[in-house]
Amino acid sequence: MNFRRSLVFTMILLLLVILPGVAMAGEGPTADSNAVAIDTVWTLVAAFLVFFMQAGFAMVEAGFTRAKNAGNIIMKNLMDLSVGSLLFWFIGYGIMFGSDYFGLFGTDGFLVINSGEDLTFWAFLIFQTVFCATAATIVSGAMAERTKFIAYLLYSIGISAIIYPIVGHWIWGGGWLSELGFKDFAGSTVVHSVGGWAGLIGATILGARIGKYGKDGSVNAIPGHSITLGALGVFILWFGWFGFNPGSTVAGTDLSIGLIAVNTNLSAAAGAVTAMITSWIRYGKPDVSLTLNGALAGLVGITAGCAFVDPLGAVVIGLLSGIVLIIAVEIIDKKLKVDDPVGAVAVHGACGALGTVLVGLLDVEQGLLYGGGMSLLLVQLLGVIAVFLWTIGTSYILFKVIDATVGLRVAPQEEESGLDIHEHSLEAYGDFVLKTPSPNVH
Repeated sequence: MNFRRSLVFTMILLLLVILPGVAMAGEGPTADSNAVAIDTVWTLVAAFLVFFMQAGFAMVEAGFTRAKNAGNIIMKNLMDLSVGSLLFWFIGYGIMFGSDYFGLFGTDGFLVINSGEDLTFWAFLIFQTVFCATAATIVSGAMAERTKFIAYLLYSIGISAIIYPIVGHWIWGGGWLSELGFKDFAGSTVVHSVGGWAGLIGATILGARIGKYGKDGSVNAIPGHSITLGALGVFILWFGWFGFNPGSTVAGTDLSIGLIAVNTNLSAAAGAVTAMITSWIRYGKPDVSLTLNGALAGLVGITAGCAFVDPLGAVVIGLLSGIVLIIAVEIIDKKLKVDDPVGAVAVHGACGALGTVLVGLLDVEQGLLYGGGMSLLLVQLLGVIAVFLWTIGTSYILFKVIDATVGLRVAPQEEESGLDIHEHSLEAYGDFVLKTPSPNVH
């Protein structure tokens, strides 16, 4: 009996000692820990949406080009994501977000394998990685149907490791433009203009596709093989942009994500509408491919100011982007004689620059039209010009070096037969008889 009493007494004492500790260890999450979890999950979901945009780019580029090059387009989009992911982790992230060196580039954070106690770092890293891949893949469309695959791989290395991260540091990593107050919330300039301007230089050095321009200077349209694939790509990109722009808060607890999403959607819709109307007026019929690109133009245009403008400003940016798209396509195609099969330079270069500058007018706190004066507008102009000069300068050097070593362009007979056969020994549509459409003069 005494033994039983002693045992019961001992168990009660143990419970009195252990239970409070268990209760303390099992306390529910605090408000701060909830916020961190929400922000991390939000950033990851946004990163996954931006990752899915690679499929959108692949479909747009494949649909707007000829069937004989579809496999090559898919391979390029796959590999700029793969190569870009490795290089951004290895060196690009450090250059972009490392300790600042005179406002120019970062000096640490390379080859990160341990984040210490900050586990949220990994969500931020994957988010920034897929942004880098977006910048690289834009160039693929501008240089489609006549670029050597090895040359494209080498270019992807250059933009992912050096060109894009340095611009990113200037604006997002604490560099000289951010110190001046330059505003580019989600990357109209950092991501899209970098890809667009690099594509402009690449397409210029590469030269036009065979049959694009007549000896008399006439411009021959070379239709893509599937407007359906192109449209699917645009819808995927539009969807992914809800990760691109709202996700750039990297905070699900930041309730501005709702306004950013609305602004993103309104600008895309306005861009599509004005591109349709403008093409209808100029060419007699509403052009499907230009209308699709109009939606993308509106998305690119609003990316810089999506968190800084009100819905009316977003609509204005989209309307202007749709019009500027048509004008830019005509200038690039007919005046400059630069062959851009998918309109990447007009969409990402021209409309990215436009949207960034318009922040200086339409920012609800600092914009000129809202009583903020000229200071922000001047900073925005300076940033756009600086990034343009940096990108065309470094891209020119990069493409010239590649051309002088491995060569940029495939042989004429390879271009005529298609890059799928000569670069990859396959046919994207193996069970179909492909008919290459003859260029149409207009």
